[in-house]
Amino acid sequence: MSNYHIAVIDVGKTNKKVLIFDDKLRLLDSVYKNFDEYVEGKTHFEDVENMTAWFKESLKGFSSEYDIKALSITTHGATAMCIDKKGKLATPPVAYTTETDESFQEAFYSRFGSREELQQKTATAQIGDVINIGKKVYFLQKNYPDQFKEVETILNYPQYFGYVFTGKKGAEPTYVGCHTYLFDFAAKHYSELADKLGIRDKLPPKISKSWEVLGTISEQAAAETGLSTNCVVTMGIHDSNSSLLPYIVQGYKDFVLNSTGTWCVAMHPTADVKFAEHELGKLVFYNLNAFFEPVKTSIFMGGLEFETYTRLLWDINKTEHYPEPDYDLYRKIISEKKLFILPSVVKGTGIFPDAKPCVIENGVSIPLENIQNGTQVPSFFTDFHTAWATMSLSLAIQTKAALNMVGFAGKGAIFTEGGFRKNKEYNALLTSVYPDASLYLTNMEEATAFGAAILGKAALDKTTPMETNDCFDIKLTPVDRVELPGMQEYVQAFLERVG
Repeated sequence: MSNYHIAVIDVGKTNKKVLIFDDKLRLLDSVYKNFDEYVEGKTHFEDVENMTAWFKESLKGFSSEYDIKALSITTHGATAMCIDKKGKLATPPVAYTTETDESFQEAFYSRFGSREELQQKTATAQIGDVINIGKKVYFLQKNYPDQFKEVETILNYPQYFGYVFTGKKGAEPTYVGCHTYLFDFAAKHYSELADKLGIRDKLPPKISKSWEVLGTISEQAAAETGLSTNCVVTMGIHDSNSSLLPYIVQGYKDFVLNSTGTWCVAMHPTADVKFAEHELGKLVFYNLNAFFEPVKTSIFMGGLEFETYTRLLWDINKTEHYPEPDYDLYRKIISEKKLFILPSVVKGTGIFPDAKPCVIENGVSIPLENIQNGTQVPSFFTDFHTAWATMSLSLAIQTKAALNMVGFAGKGAIFTEGGFRKNKEYNALLTSVYPDASLYLTNMEEATAFGAAILGKAALDKTTPMETNDCFDIKLTPVDRVELPGMQEYVQAFLERVG
């Protein structure tokens, strides 16, 4: 019988979850729900009010079944909440999907430093329009000046929800150090941008360990959730670093974590923070892990690329199925080097920020928008299997570019988790792209939540996450190799066309 249980709130961009783990870190129960953003004008907002109510309702149901002693929170990135002296939201909960005009971007970088300068100083790359919290703060100051005057504290997303349940304020490294522009990796504290924005006094002064206790459940939250006021709430953790944590705890060395989803995130623990000249301006940056150690990271919207082209091909071919791999077909496409699908579906993102999304057929470039509106469709798109194979090759090559960017030299281990773990073709193609590496699929079904549960256990046991390593094993399944002659030449042809 378990001595206690740990509740985890996992705030993904798509699904919001509440999960229950026992004291041996075994997943026992879970619920999830989707909360769509709402839009006013051109600004997107997180539905914080309704998701908070659902978290409390779900915890109330679980608290009657489980002896919950800890609550641990993990969230997607690029989101912070501004609260006033009464603990209410002072500014609207702007979502990172909000787009701005070019004049806003130019004003930000003109005032605070160029993209390259800020990338060097804060290990942060520009990601979209307001996917950097420092930039989002500037957006709030410009668009909600009166409301911003009422801001007392700016809390990162995990700590905001921690505040909702405890009334306590805090900060921890994985979120502060994740492409915010607000952390100076050399000084190991807030950056000059915090001063230039005039918000240093609005940020929690101490950056605590992720597994430290933020506080205990407040009386109001206890009444709303059924949790005991003795239930501890950890500082929380950024979702990508939460997924990485189990591998660090298990002592893996010389590996890259290929975490796949809407955003495909390549994470490579490193000792130093430095950028090569060709990396500046690209979507490569450094995270801090739960132990304040740097993790070189690159991201691209692989899941969105997959979804976009899958729906196009389904519509064109009047089908909704995933084809079985035909590696003879792959060998034909690779040898001919006439068909390519180039990134990026969302312009300005990924490893190829200047690339324009298009399909190349026999030397002719067809913009993605033309395909989407039906004005110009590649003839091979009516050959479902050929088009599907070309898309899969594109995703594998973009993954190679992302992994290379974080310093993966082609040897060592690649651990793939998330949605693409179930994609046979994608993983088989990676074995051809990286012939000297060892590729594995992991058994981490709820990797993000599991990492957060580790923090809850460490807090309750008054240890560190490293002492939880005997509670679990990570099962690694080797990916069978597929020989595809000419793959490196196809990769080179792809890169030449993408520029």
